[in-house]
Amino acid sequence: MVRFGLTIVRHGETRYNKDKILQGQGVDEPLSATGFRQADAAGLFLSNVKFTHVFSSDLLRAKQTAATILGKNKFCKDLEIKCDARLRERKYGVAEGRPLADLKAMAKAAGEQCPSFTPSGGETLDEVKERARDFFEFLCQLAVELEQKEQDVHGAASRNSRTSEEQFVFPWTNHCSEAELSCDNGGVSKILDANILVVSHGAYMRNWIGYFVSHLNCTLPSDLTKSQLSSVSPNTGVSHFVIKLENGNLLKPEITCVCLNQDSHLVDVGAECVAQKVF
Repeated sequence: MVRFGLTIVRHGETRYNKDKILQGQGVDEPLSATGFRQADAAGLFLSNVKFTHVFSSDLLRAKQTAATILGKNKFCKDLEIKCDARLRERKYGVAEGRPLADLKAMAKAAGEQCPSFTPSGGETLDEVKERARDFFEFLCQLAVELEQKEQDVHGAASRNSRTSEEQFVFPWTNHCSEAELSCDNGGVSKILDANILVVSHGAYMRNWIGYFVSHLNCTLPSDLTKSQLSSVSPNTGVSHFVIKLENGNLLKPEITCVCLNQDSHLVDVGAECVAQKVF
């Protein structure tokens, strides 16, 4: 069985986030001072997690967040950050660079509502979901190939002989119920074939997680509300999933959500953590 961890983090705040202006793909703003502080805080929160791979959207705000998080890590400061256009924010077309209120007005004029409304030149929700599906399948294939390589080189016994020092550390155990952390009777310390960090964007992440739930029957934390599930992550909000692929079967991943949009690390940052629901 292939088993890997997936940690998804939204980028830190930009001045456009603060001013409620849509960025999408066409506005490539850097992090604000607050955004860098948020990324620092997320990096400290994840500093004991031994990641094997790091992927980021190729937009500046995500790349800066990923680099800042890695800079705080005790084990993988030198990991290469691989940028992937499939992780970009949803494209908002003519609404990019304009206030969020304008998008709502466009939707109302068209007799529709956000976020399902697609402005001219923008991506539909299905198009965003397809990008997310394609990237997730790529991650699953990556994990399968890593497990096969490990088997070829060391054999099955090597997976059971690793020391506890080589197991992955999870910082969010205090934020989750015992049942959510004890999946497969091995708890979160069970050996993973990969532990992957992804830095992306709010609307994209909501769509991706929605795909996990609606199409792949992701198991959710017992206390998660529908409102929390439909909300956009706060800047540098952290979500973590454990994915199991029985017999390397890419078509039927078993996904467990350990935590969703975790933001306890932002308590002392002083930034506004409430995300708008449409972008």
